[in-house]
Amino acid sequence: MTKTTILVVEDEPTIATAVAQRLVAEGWHVEVAGDGLTAVDAAARLQPDLIVLDVMLPGIDGLEVTRRIHAHWPTPILMLTARDDETDMLIGLGVGADDYMTKPFSMRELVARCKALLRRAQHTAAAGQRAQAPVPVVTFGDLAIDQAQRRVHRDGEEIHLTPTEFDLLVMLAASPHTVLTREKLLAEVWDWIDASGTRTVDSHIKALRRKLGAGLIRTVHGVGYAFEPPSE
Repeated sequence: MTKTTILVVEDEPTIATAVAQRLVAEGWHVEVAGDGLTAVDAAARLQPDLIVLDVMLPGIDGLEVTRRIHAHWPTPILMLTARDDETDMLIGLGVGADDYMTKPFSMRELVARCKALLRRAQHTAAAGQRAQAPVPVVTFGDLAIDQAQRRVHRDGEEIHLTPTEFDLLVMLAASPHTVLTREKLLAEVWDWIDASGTRTVDSHIKALRRKLGAGLIRTVHGVGYAFEPPSE
């Protein structure tokens, strides 16, 4: 069985070494790149199962690295940012990162996030290999969700969603008007059982609202979110 490969992109040697050693201890094969251009080349060579990517890098930053990699390979990306800035997080999610963590972070949580992303990628691949009848396009007013092609249109215009954003939208849209807790969304979409990642849910919801319009997802304070279909 081929060992899982993770590419760590981090220009701070101390952090890069610590992260790599911790991931190797989990039984994964790990390679490290110290700048953006090297990271793009390494991704092309390795085609890793997961990339742990710092935003601030010499040469080209992590956002541009994500754009270049995703132009060729839909590799899951866990983005690391030094600033707990919501705008930076939304930009990272917008260019295709699947998840993010802010520094400083615990190695235990990093490993948990990596495992969740790898499980999601495996589940998606397995679902794609199963012979199934085509999933019909689900429409809510001017919103169309094509689960087979993983594409979303609103008012006839295609809206680009990251893999995680798409899965989150499908989860919410499957139960219109029903309030889903952050913990349930975290467990179903990210495959986490630890509620420590609920802020990640909030940030992805904000990204969806920015792309699709604020009226589609209702916040129930202290509980979670509900999908409110657009009117016909």
